[in-house]
Amino acid sequence: MGISRLNKYIDEPVALSPLVGFRILFGAAMVLSTLRFIALGWIDDHYIRPLFHFSYFGFSWLPIGPDWFLYLVHGLLLLASLGVMFGLYYRFAAILQFLCFTYTELLDLTYYLNHYYYVSLVCLLLIFLPANRSFSLDVFWRKIQAYSRVPRWMPFSLMMMMAIVYTYAGLAKINHDWLIEALPLRIWLPASYNLPILGPLFAWKYSPWLFSWVGMFYDCTIAFFLWNRKTRPWAYVSVIVFHTLTGILFQIGVFPLVMMAGTLIFFSPQWHERWMNALSRSLQSILPKTTIDQSIPSKHPQPKTTMVHGPWSMVKLVFLLFFCFQVLFPLRYLAYPGNLFWTEEGYRFSWRVMLVEKAGTAQFYISNGKGGIKGMVDNALHLNAHQEKQMSYQPDMLLQYADYLHDYYKNTGINDPVVTAEVHVTLNARPSQLLFDPSINLAKLNDSWSTKNWLNPYPWKE
Repeated sequence: MGISRLNKYIDEPVALSPLVGFRILFGAAMVLSTLRFIALGWIDDHYIRPLFHFSYFGFSWLPIGPDWFLYLVHGLLLLASLGVMFGLYYRFAAILQFLCFTYTELLDLTYYLNHYYYVSLVCLLLIFLPANRSFSLDVFWRKIQAYSRVPRWMPFSLMMMMAIVYTYAGLAKINHDWLIEALPLRIWLPASYNLPILGPLFAWKYSPWLFSWVGMFYDCTIAFFLWNRKTRPWAYVSVIVFHTLTGILFQIGVFPLVMMAGTLIFFSPQWHERWMNALSRSLQSILPKTTIDQSIPSKHPQPKTTMVHGPWSMVKLVFLLFFCFQVLFPLRYLAYPGNLFWTEEGYRFSWRVMLVEKAGTAQFYISNGKGGIKGMVDNALHLNAHQEKQMSYQPDMLLQYADYLHDYYKNTGINDPVVTAEVHVTLNARPSQLLFDPSINLAKLNDSWSTKNWLNPYPWKE
């Protein structure tokens, strides 16, 4: 397919309804997720009680506001998600949703999850998509112009984002431990042997290999089966089964619900119109179906259409650059030597979902560097249990914590304290090994994009 034909294809008008359906379902999932986060007391646990927060590389400048501000941010996130769901002051709500959610996720690196990253990216995309131009309170109350058709690339962008998540997650599973050793599922499944109905299935000796291979094939192919009209219904059944099982096996919050709702964008416009019409009737016309049939042509606008030719063409270019980044950035690990799971270089933001069982123990020591007695650090005085667990095997977090300890003990009167640590790491139940030389003064090391050549080589045979 040539460039001109491809451009014509992605500019071809298609129904808006799948994009609108995605907006409603995604907004509803965000509302539930935010309410759950507040109800479980996680604002206090994650942000207020900890004495120290691990920052993302390049975001150490981001301030953590006072207690009332953190509650305000989550309250605004809830209101913004409602605005997105109902399509009320949609553009402002989408921007606010993206800013509030991304801000809270950047506050502490130890709570990083792939699906938080996915949600943040979707929130960003929704800012630029006219998902409120039908079945919205903006159309009903604010009388903004309604559309029934948009260029194909608009709903396709959300499908593409989901396809990237799934496909990279599947490709990451093509490795010896996952497929041949059935690790880490051989470690995880025994915890579920006592579950009713499913327990005996999990206890079958070949189940770890079965789930490993099925999981890999599912992730690698599900987007293609969802795109195909003939295989779509069966593919969606597998989506429900797959995410229900992962939700049962692992504590991953509302992520299964987000993915089950999000994959519905692959369904036909007629399917979305049916359920939205039913929703409109049940809500007594609060979200009535609009009848204005107005397209947004992106290449040959009508003379009176001024918002399309310039702004939407620019948005299309931005989306192209965005997806080029999303395709290339997860591959940055190829530029680093050594084993990815050992060094963690290029691990985050690459859709490596539930891929390894990794744990560590980190004992830190403080001395004055002049032959004085080493003092052993009690990590529990500075970190909560979750922070300590995540820090204990991730090199960049170990450096951040060492910098914090250096400053902390310097303020107690120790002149330029030396911070060393004995860190043992285990990967997929292998015998633990030293991550680096315990004599290294971690306070003298700086984190960067460069190779962490202070780490020991990968200690196990591959």
